[in-house]
Amino acid sequence: MDNKLILTLDGEIINEYGLNVEHISIGRKHGNDIQLNDLTVSGRHAMLSNSLPHQVFVEDLGSTNGTLVNGNHIKKTSLTHGDIIQIGHHQFTFLSDGEAKYEPTMFIKAEMDETQMVLPEWESREESIKGQPLAGLRTLNGPLARTVMELRKPFNTVGFQGHKLALISRGLNSYSISQVHSTNNRRGADKPLLNGETFGAAPLDLKEKDIINIAGFEVEFYYIH
Repeated sequence: MDNKLILTLDGEIINEYGLNVEHISIGRKHGNDIQLNDLTVSGRHAMLSNSLPHQVFVEDLGSTNGTLVNGNHIKKTSLTHGDIIQIGHHQFTFLSDGEAKYEPTMFIKAEMDETQMVLPEWESREESIKGQPLAGLRTLNGPLARTVMELRKPFNTVGFQGHKLALISRGLNSYSISQVHSTNNRRGADKPLLNGETFGAAPLDLKEKDIINIAGFEVEFYYIH
């Protein structure tokens, strides 16, 4: 079996791991097969095992913050193609042998865009949004469907192949989206869409279940309850 784990952080692909051994340990300490430099990860956090033919299991090793699969805390469970394992701030996407391939350059990335604001505005918004409702983006199609990204930062950019296409701003009571204008030449098809319609630089409020299309990839905006 040529199963894989795709490690992502804040929507960016960090590494790829083949599951061609019987056990893979994940944790913060040295000696783990996959070591994560993340203070929210326990020393020995979780274990993946190929204990039965054609089946892969993930088990939480009594970690402080727990292990989630598709948003649910687990003790031990089997994995199916496309399952998302959350360990600390990191996510692992499980890809099964023979299923759809992925291309790292196709993955959507959300990040802080320092060019979109001045520092005083950043600091004031960073303080004011504490305790406000938190939202995220859920990927709906493509090889890494069901991957989720939390929009914790005051300003997040969403792009494709290194190009920033849209800015998502987090306000006191809502989120808004606006197009990022770039001097880079892009195909017309790369323009972001909101619920199938183009939008400009003027911010538009986002509502739960709004669909954002980035270069053919669809993500759903939702509030994390």
